[in-house]
Amino acid sequence: MYELIPVTENSYYIQSPAKIGLVRLGDTDEVCLIDSGNDKDAGRKVRQILDAHGWKLTAIYNTHSNADHIGGNKYLQGQTGCRIYAPGAEQAFTRYPVLEPAFLYGGYPCKDLRHKFLMAQESGAEVLTPEALPKGFQILPLPGHFFDMAGYRTPDDVVYLADCLSSRETLEKYQIGFIYDVAAYLETLEMVKTLSARMFVPAHAPASEEIASLAQYNIDKVQEIGERILELCREPLSFETILQQLFAGYQLTMNFEQYVLVGSTVRSYLS
Repeated sequence: MYELIPVTENSYYIQSPAKIGLVRLGDTDEVCLIDSGNDKDAGRKVRQILDAHGWKLTAIYNTHSNADHIGGNKYLQGQTGCRIYAPGAEQAFTRYPVLEPAFLYGGYPCKDLRHKFLMAQESGAEVLTPEALPKGFQILPLPGHFFDMAGYRTPDDVVYLADCLSSRETLEKYQIGFIYDVAAYLETLEMVKTLSARMFVPAHAPASEEIASLAQYNIDKVQEIGERILELCREPLSFETILQQLFAGYQLTMNFEQYVLVGSTVRSYLS
């Protein structure tokens, strides 16, 4: 874990629960990160990698504001003075991370939701603009999983895809992945199917030169869940009953965190 994996001469990723992208900026000792890991400890491990290679961190480009992608922001910004950028509404969630558990819960989040997996430390993120990107970088809007999630294409044609798809193993284990906007998510996956790149690096699936088949698998899973919800809704049912029957049908274990995460996703399907 936290091994630096080279993809091309200048593009890397750090193997971690949510992959962290690292890109060297030309022939200099400067690098940028794409996301920062899930907590302060992840930030420390990134700092060790930077120090071991003599690299200077200039910026962190967050894909979105889920805690496992921005958890190292505060530590790394404090240690290096790097700038942090986040797309659209993700910038507000990054600056005020209590918004994530509050949004999921629908009110002030209780103590069981105010932990590092759902609420990172705040960091001084700026709104991402094309002008803020290093030369040759491209923003790829990837809405659906979260509000304004974005991926990045590097000058050497590596595409970092954030959470826009999950591995087959993850979907088989958890069945219902978190989605904020189901229609936008499906549109994003259809777009991803058409992309070509030297290498794709999803945060929660293996890096691969081909991404269309995995994108289609994710689409099929979303459609399957939607059809199951439609079948349940042939008769009027309360939200809680629909949620209970989905958990039972997929043999999922309901703890409070799963109740909130899957419950939010099911409400999105119903919308």
